Amino acid sequence: PSPFGRSSCPEEAYIEDLDAKTGASLKLTILNPKGRVWTMVAGGGASVIYADTVCDMGSAQELANYGEYSGAPTKSLTYKYAKTIITLMLKHPHPQGKVLIIGGGIANFTNVADTFKGIIMAMEEAAERMKENKVNVYVRRGGPNFQEGLENMRQFGVRTGVSIEVYGPEDHMTNIVAKALGKDTVPQPSSLRSRGSAADLLRTNSNTNLSEDGKVRPRLARRTTTPGAKPPTSSPWDLFTPDTRCFIYGMQPTAVQNMLDFDFVSGRSFPSVACLVYSFTGNHSRKFYWNTKEILIPVYAKLEDALKKFPDVSVVVNFASSRSAYDSTVEILRYSDQIKTHAIIAEGVPERRTKMLIRKASDLGVTIIGPATVGGIKPGCFRIGNTGGALDNIIASKLYRPGSVAYVARSGGLSNELNNIISQHTDGVYEGIPIGGDRYPGTTFMDHLMRYQKNPEVKMLVLLGEVGGVEEYEVCAAMKDGSITKPLVALCTGTCASAFSYEVQFGHAGACAQGQEETAIAKNSALKQAGAVVPDNFNEMGLSIRQTYQKLVKEGVIIPKPEPEPPQMPIDYKWARKLGLIRKPSSFMSSISDERGQELIYGGMKLSTVFEQDLGIGGVLGLLWFRRKLPSYFSKFIEMVLMVTADHGPAVSGAHNTIVAARAGKDLVSSLCSGLLTIGPRFGGALDDAAKKFCWAFDSGLMPEEFVTTMRKRKELIPGIGHKVKSLENPDKRVEIIKDFALSEFKSTPLLKYALRVQAITTRKKSNLILNVDGCIAVCFVDLLRNCGAFTRSEADEYIANGTLNGLFVLGRSIGFIGHFIDQKRLKQTLYRHPHDDIWIVPFDQDV
Repeated sequence: PSPFGRSSCPEEAYIEDLDAKTGASLKLTILNPKGRVWTMVAGGGASVIYADTVCDMGSAQELANYGEYSGAPTKSLTYKYAKTIITLMLKHPHPQGKVLIIGGGIANFTNVADTFKGIIMAMEEAAERMKENKVNVYVRRGGPNFQEGLENMRQFGVRTGVSIEVYGPEDHMTNIVAKALGKDTVPQPSSLRSRGSAADLLRTNSNTNLSEDGKVRPRLARRTTTPGAKPPTSSPWDLFTPDTRCFIYGMQPTAVQNMLDFDFVSGRSFPSVACLVYSFTGNHSRKFYWNTKEILIPVYAKLEDALKKFPDVSVVVNFASSRSAYDSTVEILRYSDQIKTHAIIAEGVPERRTKMLIRKASDLGVTIIGPATVGGIKPGCFRIGNTGGALDNIIASKLYRPGSVAYVARSGGLSNELNNIISQHTDGVYEGIPIGGDRYPGTTFMDHLMRYQKNPEVKMLVLLGEVGGVEEYEVCAAMKDGSITKPLVALCTGTCASAFSYEVQFGHAGACAQGQEETAIAKNSALKQAGAVVPDNFNEMGLSIRQTYQKLVKEGVIIPKPEPEPPQMPIDYKWARKLGLIRKPSSFMSSISDERGQELIYGGMKLSTVFEQDLGIGGVLGLLWFRRKLPSYFSKFIEMVLMVTADHGPAVSGAHNTIVAARAGKDLVSSLCSGLLTIGPRFGGALDDAAKKFCWAFDSGLMPEEFVTTMRKRKELIPGIGHKVKSLENPDKRVEIIKDFALSEFKSTPLLKYALRVQAITTRKKSNLILNVDGCIAVCFVDLLRNCGAFTRSEADEYIANGTLNGLFVLGRSIGFIGHFIDQKRLKQTLYRHPHDDIWIVPFDQDV
């Protein structure tokens, strides 16, 4: 809700409405509509840090908005979100131009390229105005498919001329703010600057087994243990071991595969996922990859079945929605003697229910991570869901083996950024837990920091808090009374809140100060007084971590180990193709429609345009069959053909078959197919044959008399000539309608006139040898293709040869067949059996 005394502006209300209708998160608060600096940041935690950085660099008065998008919003949603911000930004010109910061941390599961496509679409529409307003765009992002996303951003700048600078995870997260405002950027050690992006580890496949000093690096050892009959034993401070196994509550195949890939590169001997529990299907198995080997992981409909089958499972990763997370967790807590750790991923679990879960879990001795968390990670041991992001980031951040630094954070997205920062400035992460952004997390900072304090493998602690809540004061008290003695680097984000004239609800539900002591400034001051290393801002976070780590190395507390050779993993085909590492010819080609964009396209025309121009069925058929917009009389002719061929009574073979199938209890599609299968040279197929024969005669220069004589000599009937009932004296009204329209509306009708001259000859012999409806449609359609100006002669002939005319008959007659099916069902007709008196059984002694 808006702060007291302030109502939402229309744009804020629009984004609030979008946010309410989606499982993703969209936030927007206008701070200064005439401001110069605009942000469009991915992630609740990252959005606060970008706002902090702008204010720290002296531009608080120029910060125009606070906002964030997260939770894997669709391309359509990001387009609407970006369009709203860009429209607001361009309302008021600024003499120095505008700055648009499109930032974010390293995503865990959001497809960066997909969300960027929506943003690029919005910028494409406003490109000219962005140049007029001297807008400079700065982009920084990492995560799944970030390479394609960043390249698309660069190409947008090249294509439109909009000023844009693009950076990946190799650059500090907030450096783009410094570049945008003309301030000093965060210095990177030279060894890190030359490393390149995380994707290089996969793109070049150039990992070497030599260290920087030329020594051979050790290989990562693979464990040889097997799952046991009970959960693996562990120290009191460990939630996870290299043998920990879990089950996934919910159908989350991507998360499962991500966990299995992490397991393999970490040297585990077996997958950490024992099974999935999904109550909406029966028991079955799903296929996954263990390195290059395909394996099956079972899916159970009932929780108790999974627990009986896998008595060693001690962790559950719960992907249930916010609506069912409480009930599912209560159910799982019934098995607290086996399941000791729960990770609840869902956002939006009601606070009252979360507090009830915390109380139940505490009574049962169960640890809860979340809600509203991405999970957590223990390098070399266990990964919860999508924590750590894509595999290239796992390798780049060295999460495949343990380090000496353990951290706890609020934000899931920022936890990935911490993985990156800690790997750059220390020997790596030992364990990292984002406790979640809700006001009442299942476990607190202190719960995890005390585990780390007791763990002899952890030498250094990192805490990343935020505005709101008072948990950081418990940490201060623990440092003062000696409960926490290990070096702690800590920072609470959200210092920008003091620069705003009214209260702002940041991205996380708990990120809002409800008193002076809950402000980030107050908590940072308290942490510093308690003895923590508190950097001035997030820009200096890496430097503070580096200095603290180097001090411990110098004191001999940390003895750096030789860096093992980074593990090699095969790349999934889809991922490798996105990175441009492979190419493969398409299995199919299609040129008539495209549903991938914002709107369905028929033959190059948007569906909305089809309706705006009132093209009708004939126009749509032209777009999908011929890939072009047809003249209006051509479209009208097509519709006339569909109408006159729609039905010819219940006695014809196709209708008869449809009726028999319908009366046999077959469904609509089966009955329709039964009727359509009768279409051929004796029923319906005469359209194609008539077109071909008349074209052959006309194009060969045969006079009508010669054509008739030639066909007689060949003992062939002329397709399209003759009718059982209709004659010159009793003309077929359908033919008259088609013929009259063609003669009055077509540009030229040479083949129709030729066919009428043939009819004049054939009816001399018998008056029913008239040009029938098949023949009339056929020759008129050829005249249309050849003479309307929309096709070349070769194109026209190819469409005739490909059976397009039969397509018209099939399409039209399907209307009637469906009508007969519906009619039989309406009339409640029973199974049809043909009467014996209508069948002559040929005596078996007769020669047939």
